[in-house]
Amino acid sequence: MAHFLSPRWVVACAVLLFSTNVFAMSAVLGVDLGTEYIKAALVKPGIPLEIVLTKDSRRKETSAVAFKPASNAPKAGSYPERLYGSDAMAVAARFPSDVYPNLKTLLGLPVDDASVQEYLARHPALQLEPHKLRNTAAFKSKTFAEEEDAWMVEELLAMELQSIQRNAEALAGPDTSIRSVVITVPPFYTIEEKRAVQTAAELVGLKVLSLISDGLAVGLNFATSRQFPVINEGGKPEHHMVFDMGAGSTSATVMKFQGRSVKDVGKFNKTIQEVQVLGSGWDRSLGGDSFNYLIVDDMISKFVGTPAAKKVSATTESVRGHGKAIAKLLKDAEKVRHVLSANQETQTSFEGLYEDVDFRYKITRADFEALAQEHAARVGAAVQKALEVAELDISQLDSIILHGGASRTPFVQKALEKIAGADKLRSNVNSDEAAVFGAAFRGAEISPSFRVKEIRISDGSNYPAGMKWTDVQGKTKQQRLWTERSLLGAAPKEITLNNLEDFSVQFYQQVPTADGTVDKDTKAVTTKNLTASVAQLKTTNGCADADIHLKLNVRLATEDGEVDVAKISVECEAEEAEKEGSVMDGVKNLFGFGKKDQQPLGDGEENATSSESSSTTESTTASTDTATTSAVESESSTTSETTSTASSAEAAEASPGPKKKQLVVIPVEYVVEKAGVPALPKADSAKSKDRIKAFEASDKARRLREDTLNQLEGFTYKIRDLLESDSFIAASTDKERAALEKKASAASDWLYEDGADALRDELKAKLKELKDSVAPVEKRIKETQERPDLVKALRSSLEQTATFIDTIKQKIAEAEAFKSSASASATSTESSSTITEAPSSASGDFDGLEDDDFTRSTTTTASENVGPVPPLYTVGDLKEITELSESTLKWLDEKLAKQAKLPENADPVLLAKDIAEKTKKLEKAGMDLAMKAVNNFDPKGKKKSNSKKSTKTKKKSAKTKTDSANPEHTIDLKDDAGYIKFGGDGKQPTSEELEEMIRKLTKEREEKEEKQHTRDEL
Repeated sequence: MAHFLSPRWVVACAVLLFSTNVFAMSAVLGVDLGTEYIKAALVKPGIPLEIVLTKDSRRKETSAVAFKPASNAPKAGSYPERLYGSDAMAVAARFPSDVYPNLKTLLGLPVDDASVQEYLARHPALQLEPHKLRNTAAFKSKTFAEEEDAWMVEELLAMELQSIQRNAEALAGPDTSIRSVVITVPPFYTIEEKRAVQTAAELVGLKVLSLISDGLAVGLNFATSRQFPVINEGGKPEHHMVFDMGAGSTSATVMKFQGRSVKDVGKFNKTIQEVQVLGSGWDRSLGGDSFNYLIVDDMISKFVGTPAAKKVSATTESVRGHGKAIAKLLKDAEKVRHVLSANQETQTSFEGLYEDVDFRYKITRADFEALAQEHAARVGAAVQKALEVAELDISQLDSIILHGGASRTPFVQKALEKIAGADKLRSNVNSDEAAVFGAAFRGAEISPSFRVKEIRISDGSNYPAGMKWTDVQGKTKQQRLWTERSLLGAAPKEITLNNLEDFSVQFYQQVPTADGTVDKDTKAVTTKNLTASVAQLKTTNGCADADIHLKLNVRLATEDGEVDVAKISVECEAEEAEKEGSVMDGVKNLFGFGKKDQQPLGDGEENATSSESSSTTESTTASTDTATTSAVESESSTTSETTSTASSAEAAEASPGPKKKQLVVIPVEYVVEKAGVPALPKADSAKSKDRIKAFEASDKARRLREDTLNQLEGFTYKIRDLLESDSFIAASTDKERAALEKKASAASDWLYEDGADALRDELKAKLKELKDSVAPVEKRIKETQERPDLVKALRSSLEQTATFIDTIKQKIAEAEAFKSSASASATSTESSSTITEAPSSASGDFDGLEDDDFTRSTTTTASENVGPVPPLYTVGDLKEITELSESTLKWLDEKLAKQAKLPENADPVLLAKDIAEKTKKLEKAGMDLAMKAVNNFDPKGKKKSNSKKSTKTKKKSAKTKTDSANPEHTIDLKDDAGYIKFGGDGKQPTSEELEEMIRKLTKEREEKEEKQHTRDEL
C-alpha cells in the first residue's frame, strides 16, 4: 500500500485531476431560463458565443416537457415517450394531463403559494401532489404505473435542461461533454427558488458555475461592445435601466456602467469596465402569459354566450375546468396577441372546442387594450421601485433598454413613454438573446479556458437579510446585515457577539408578501468548540468574561447570494510577560542590533577582554605540545566556565520582564446547514438521478428501435425498385427474384401488423434476412462494374514491371561488356605513364617547407569514353520480381478465361478484391527493389575524389593518376542536370523521387547510345 502513496503517485493523480477539470471546463453553456422559452449559447474553443439550435433548427426551445401515453396499459419499470418544446405543446390538446409548460413559476414554492394555485387554475388537467418531505409541487402522471412516484418540478426542469445539454453537445462536436453552465434567474428569486434551479441542474450532471440575474445578464451583454467613462480620470458613470418583460414576469434593473484604470503587470495600467446593480423592481405575475389569460377569459365569456354553447349548458366554470378546451384556447390566445402587436384586428376559430361545439373568435387591438388597462397601470410600478432602491430619479437615467418578447406590446411601450419619454427608450440589444449571450460571456469569464474582455460585475441582493440568535441572557436577538441594494461578493461583515458557550445562528431573508414581509430562514450555523475555546482563554491567558468576544465574518456569495461564513473566532486581550533572550534578540545581537538600553563596554573592560582572548590563544597553543595532564586541566577549566555561564542565563530568565497586552485569537469550529425548504436527502437525490438516467436510456432505445423500423420499411421499398432495375434483373436468376419478392412482401405485411410493436432485435433480424438475400446479386453487379478498371490497372503494372526488368538487364549486360574491355587495356595504359624530375628551384627563405624534395608529374592517358552508367542491381536482385510478374500474368489470363465462360447472373471467379491484392503486391515488390538500390548506393565515392582534387590543387605540381583496372561503380548525380539527391538528410526517398531517378538514368542511356551510333556511322 505504501507505493500507492508515493510522491510520484500523488503528483500523477493531481495532474490527472487538473487535466480532467480543464477538459470539463473547456466548454461552457449559458442558459436563459425563461418562463415560456429556454435559450442556450455555447462557448467552446473555436465556437465563440453561438446559439444552440433545437433539433428543428430553432434558436429557442419552448419551455415544456410532455409524456406521450402508450397504446397499452403502462407497466412497472417502463417509461413512455418524452417530447420537448414545440413537440410537447403540439400534443397539449390531446394529452393535457401530461404536458408541463412554464415550470419556472413553481420552483421552490410550497403548494399553498398563490403562484402555484394560479398555475393549477390555468392548467386544470394536471394532477398536483405535494412532495412528502418538502411540500413543494410534484405531478402524478397516468402514463406510468400506479406505484411510480410523482415527478417533482425540479425533475421535470432537469429533463428540459438535459435536452438542451444534448443539443449543445451535438453542436460542440463528437467526444465533447458539457458539464458547466451559467443560468439566468429573475431578480425576485429567493434563496429557495435559486436552490431549486441548482438542484435541477445537478440531477442531470450539470455544475452551476454561477447564477446571474436577468437584468445583469442583459447589462453584461450591453457592456461587451462598449467603453464607458473612466471615473478615476474625471469621467462620470452612466446609468441605464433594463426593462425586461417576459412571458411570466416583469422586472426593472438599474445599473451603473463605468470604466476604471487599475494596476496591470509591471509599471503599466489597464482600463477595465464595471457593471454594478443599484436597484431592482418587479412584478411576479405581469407578463405575456397574463395577457394571454385576458384573451382566454374573453374567449370563454363570448363562447358561453353563443346559442350553440347554451344548448349544451356550457358555463364559464365548466369550460375552464375542461383541460383540452383550455389547452386549445391558450395556444391560440398567444397567436392572437402576437398578431395584435402589428395589426389592428385578428380572428381565429375552433373546431369542437367544447362538447363538439365550434367557435369563431374576433378581437381588435382597441378591445385588447381595454381588457389590459389594469395591467398597463402596473408597468410603472416596477420602474418606480427600481429607481427608489437605486436612489435615483428617472431624469438621471441615460436610457431604458427594452428586453423580453412582451416588451414589444404596444400598450407596454406607451406606458413606458409616459414615465420616461420616448427619447429614453432603446432597442440597442437583441431583445430575445441578450440575456443568454450575457450568461455565456459570464461563463467564459469564470472558466480558466478562455480569455475575454475584463468586465467586473456586481449583482444585488434584492432582499434585506440578517441573522437571529440567542444571547448570554437567553434573549432572542435579531440584526439586519444587508439591505436591498447590498452587493453580492462584497467584503465580509464582522459581527461581534458576547456568547461564551456553543450556540446557533439563523440567517434569514426578508421576503415581501401580500400581508407584509416574512423572514424566511436560509441557513443555520452552529459552533462546536466555542465553550472549550473560552475555557482555554480563561485558564491559560487569564481572560475575564467581559474581555472575551466572539467574531463572525460573513458575506453574500457572488455565485448564488447565499450567506457565506468566512471565519468564526473567539478572542481577548491578555497581558503576557515579554521574554528575555529570545531567538530574535540573539539574531539582533549577532549583527550588532542589540537592545537600545544595553550599555557599551568601558576601556578597562575592553582591555580585559583582549587580554583574556590572548591568554586563551596561548593556552590553546601550549596544550597542543604538552602532555595529557595539561589537556585535562584545560578541560576542567572549560567545564567550570560553562557551568558558570549556564547559571547566569538561568538567573536572567528567572527575572520577570515587562508585561505587554497581546490579542489572543482562537479559531472556532462550526457546522453550516441549509434552512427553509428541506434539501433532498442523498437517497432521494440518487433515486431521482437514477430515474432520469433510466428515462434517458429508454428514450435512446426507443430512438434506435425507430431507426431500425424505418430502415426495414425503407428496405422493402428498395427491393421493389431493385426488382424493376435492368442491372439487377441481368445479375439475378428468376428463382432469386421470386424468392426475394416473396420475402419483401411478407416483411411489409408484418410491419403493418405485429411488427409495429416488435422489439428492435426482431426488426434487426428481419432486416438482416432481406439484406442477405439481396447481397449476392448486388455483389455481382458491383464486381461487373469494377472489374474492367481493375484489370486494366493490373495489366498496366505488369507492362511497367516488364519494361523495368528489361531495362535493368540491358544495363547490366552493357556494364559487364565495358568492364571486360577496360581490363584488357589496363596494361598498355600503365606503360605509357612517365615520371620526370622537376628542376630545383632557386634557394630562398622558404626552402624545405615542402614535404618532398621534388614534385612528380604524372601523365595518364585515359580513354575519352568513360563507359555506361553502372547498374544499381544484380541479376539476382531481379529474380523475385520476375517470378512474381510471370505468375501474376499467368493467374490473370487463367481467371479471365474462366470468367468469360460464366453468365452474368453467376457468381464471379475473378473478384475485384483479388485483382486489387495482386496489383498491390506487385507494386510493393517494385518498391522493395527500388529501396534495395537506394540502400546499396554509396554517394561517398565522388566526394572523396573531389576532396583529393582540391587538396592537390594547392600544390605547385599536381599528380593525377587513373586506375582503369579498378573503376569505382558510382553514379555522378550532377546538380546542373537536375538529378535527384537522396541520402543527404538521412531520409529514404519517396516513390516519386525513385521514379524520377530511373527516368533520368534511362534517358541518359538512350542519349549515349544515340551518340555512339552516330560515331560509328562517321
